[in-house]
Amino acid sequence: MQSITILNGFHHFAATVLLAIGALLPIVDPLGGAPIYLAMTSGLTPRERGQMAKAVAVNSFLLLIASALIGAYVLDFFGLSIPTVQIAGGIVVCAIAWSLLNSPNAPPALAREGPSTATADDLGQRAFYPLTMPLTVGPGSISVALTLGANPTKGLRPLVETALAHAFGILIVAMSVYLCYRYAERLIKKLGPIGTGVVVRLSAFILLCIGVQIFWNGLHAVLIGTFPTVAS
Repeated sequence: MQSITILNGFHHFAATVLLAIGALLPIVDPLGGAPIYLAMTSGLTPRERGQMAKAVAVNSFLLLIASALIGAYVLDFFGLSIPTVQIAGGIVVCAIAWSLLNSPNAPPALAREGPSTATADDLGQRAFYPLTMPLTVGPGSISVALTLGANPTKGLRPLVETALAHAFGILIVAMSVYLCYRYAERLIKKLGPIGTGVVVRLSAFILLCIGVQIFWNGLHAVLIGTFPTVAS
């Protein structure tokens, strides 16, 4: 009987971990964000870029776990809703994607080997904004993390087990962010300067589409809540 209870608990833990990974990983999409990350850190040395990748992964983990565990309470405290977060975040994502689409062609990030002039404070600030938020963990990812923690299970033990499962799943997502960003140079090295530029522009356009979709999701939810008869 006890072994069945343990087996059921392990099954629930594994299912919750897989749910968190399956829900967050496609939206975070570290593989798709690697070319943009490489373009936005083109002025850094490979060593600084590796440190930046680690910082972005840590920031992503902290931001996602905070959103899953206490994000809903924070929004309630400030009287905010998920649609408003989506609208504001979608605008920011669109702005970054648009700037990448219209930025002039720069020397390839693969060729930067000399020392950079960036300070530790500059690297720390860039690691959070815009590399972590909204490039890696955008409003879509935050919305999913909020949804994961929106309906906590009753009871202290199930609550702790669910929180640990979410944390483990988010940790795996953050590790994938680190690996994809840390080795982004190797991932697209064979593309060359022209191929890299094409991939960056294409990724920026996809990011722009994602921003528009996030903005529309939030606006649509607001319209439905405000004008339910018209929206239906």
